[in-house]
Amino acid sequence: MTDSNKIAVGIDLGTTFSVVAYLNSSGVPTTIPNTEGDLTTPSVVLFDDSNVVIGKEAVRAAPLEAESIANHAKREMGNSHYSRRIAGQNLPPEVVQSLILEKLKHDAESVIGPFDDVVITVPAFFNEPRRKATEDAGKLAGLNVIDIINEPTAAAIAYGFKNEFLSQGGESQQKEIVLVYDLGGGTFDVTLMEINGKNYNTIATAGDVFLGGIDWDRRIVDFIAEEYKKKYRGLDPRDNLAGIHRLMREAEDAKRALSAREQTTISFEHAGQGVRLSLTREMFESLTADLLRRTIFTISQMIKDAGLDRNQITRLLLIGGSSRMPVVKKMLEQETGLKPEKSLPVDEVVAHGAAIYAGLLQSESIDIEQSIKISNVNSHSLGVLALDQQTNRKKNSVIIPRNTPLPVIRGKRFFTVKENQKRVVVKVIEGGDATGKNATIIGKCIVDNLPKGLPAQSEVLINFSYAQNGRLTVYTRLPQAEREVQVTIERVSGLDESAMREWGRRLDKPGGLFAK
Repeated sequence: MTDSNKIAVGIDLGTTFSVVAYLNSSGVPTTIPNTEGDLTTPSVVLFDDSNVVIGKEAVRAAPLEAESIANHAKREMGNSHYSRRIAGQNLPPEVVQSLILEKLKHDAESVIGPFDDVVITVPAFFNEPRRKATEDAGKLAGLNVIDIINEPTAAAIAYGFKNEFLSQGGESQQKEIVLVYDLGGGTFDVTLMEINGKNYNTIATAGDVFLGGIDWDRRIVDFIAEEYKKKYRGLDPRDNLAGIHRLMREAEDAKRALSAREQTTISFEHAGQGVRLSLTREMFESLTADLLRRTIFTISQMIKDAGLDRNQITRLLLIGGSSRMPVVKKMLEQETGLKPEKSLPVDEVVAHGAAIYAGLLQSESIDIEQSIKISNVNSHSLGVLALDQQTNRKKNSVIIPRNTPLPVIRGKRFFTVKENQKRVVVKVIEGGDATGKNATIIGKCIVDNLPKGLPAQSEVLINFSYAQNGRLTVYTRLPQAEREVQVTIERVSGLDESAMREWGRRLDKPGGLFAK
């Protein structure tokens, strides 16, 4: 399946845990254990004096070194900085993620040998800035990111190979409509896919990048904290980071226990005083019922938007560690009438699919006709913030609607407003309502060096191109001059080329981020 000189590697870079897989010599996807012998690595970074510690050791240190811990950085991808200063520095989330990727690469290479090429997975609902940030994190870690693939797509590929509803070449034996429910540690996606022959077509996707297993954990955190406050006259263990880290560990353990049995006991100590509490599965499900309802609503809305009925769905795939909760399986069986596929561990399936996809990409030069074809959709509309001439108010002028099959190129005409105008500046946005409210501002599209002597109302055509992996590029031309003109995107978040070089230099120096 792959070039004999290359290793096909897939990385599931998760909010709470990350996984690496590769295709072994028999072409079978295999999870690579880290140096601690575990198949999953906590996505937690400890900045300890002049050292950086990643994974299980960082988790153990969190209650005592809370101010030096960075976790859940995946939720902050696309932002300019991590939510608080770490080690006295404002670190971009890309840098935090790159440190995790470096650890994953180092550990994997100790098992399978050197590699550079990887496929990294992202939530289907990740917008373009978050996708760019993920690519940039890979570059800072010294990886060659040959592609980014949506987590549900990767899962469908992996399940298909394992369950043999896909052949070894990735071809389905019959047409399948697959619903992929992805409830990870920090994000939630639901995706409908049609698999027909070698064509993997995403029909629709929806989700929430701020909904995941840690939100279920936080309900247990609040339950413990409120009981503690009752017993100790208002003392709240959530008042400092150390207390929060201890609470989160207890909550995560309790959540996992309740996936296996009906009741668990929680013992929590803070400030030399403790509580011992009983929590039943029924109580936990009551505490989190509204979170589950949010996912049900998202599923219903997505199926409606896709123009399908539930009875057209032929397979149900669950991915993400939080999908292990019994109430999730029960709800989905009621909603779809289907039993979920169970042949692969929900924590590993995404990385397996990414490794298979990496192998298919690497084999394309040998026999491209044997490769599967993947068609995604954009999870957010792409538009520009324009001025409504009738109301004189800003509006979201959508160029590429949500759930448009990718890749796609769409153009929009703009006009100069004065004679001899030198540039056109357009604000590019993703998502949002008709007024542009709640949209993500990608940045300014700047058309420079317009030719001299252009009259007012001269047409400037800007083409917006979404690639298969959800990354955006922009092209432009002047129809009346029949020429291309320079165009750049001045982004409002993320790292530009100069910042990438600077952070790359800092990470490469002896002492890394701590070097003076």
